[in-house]
Amino acid sequence: MSAKNAGESEEISGQSALPISRIKKIIQLDDEIVQCSNNATFVIAMATEMFIQYLAEQGHNVVKSERKPRKTVQYKDLATAVSHIDNLEFLADVIPKTTTYKQFKEKKARETTQDLEKGQRTLNGATSAANANGGPQEEGVTHPEEPLQSPTATRVPVSVLIADRTVEQDNDVHMQG
Repeated sequence: MSAKNAGESEEISGQSALPISRIKKIIQLDDEIVQCSNNATFVIAMATEMFIQYLAEQGHNVVKSERKPRKTVQYKDLATAVSHIDNLEFLADVIPKTTTYKQFKEKKARETTQDLEKGQRTLNGATSAANANGGPQEEGVTHPEEPLQSPTATRVPVSVLIADRTVEQDNDVHMQG
């Protein structure tokens, strides 16, 4: 809607703001659709315009709800609208919220910590996230943050099994975590 008639409803003129020929090309890219009438293409164009208008309005509402409203709608406003409005939830993968690299690294570290069970080993030989982050280390286990002995040395994965005690009755070896 233009600024002139913002309060009035738009009259349907039979014209689309989006190019119909480009919409036809997009429809033809779908192998399942053999043929699409001109009327169906026009309806798709109008529905697309209405969706874009709705998304822009929701982004604008996010801007207006801030303590210090801005004059422009930014990507982060659209991402906030997508994350807060149920009708737009399907766009979460297309318009995700942005994060800093530091926040991303912290989130990955938390996920890794949650995924590891106590005593479970990672591919680098650490028994838990605490060991990988500078906690007490076992002998013979290599960690990725340790410096290499020489620039030409290669790191070979090492598996270590430590038997803490044996039980005389069963003759089984038990490992404590």
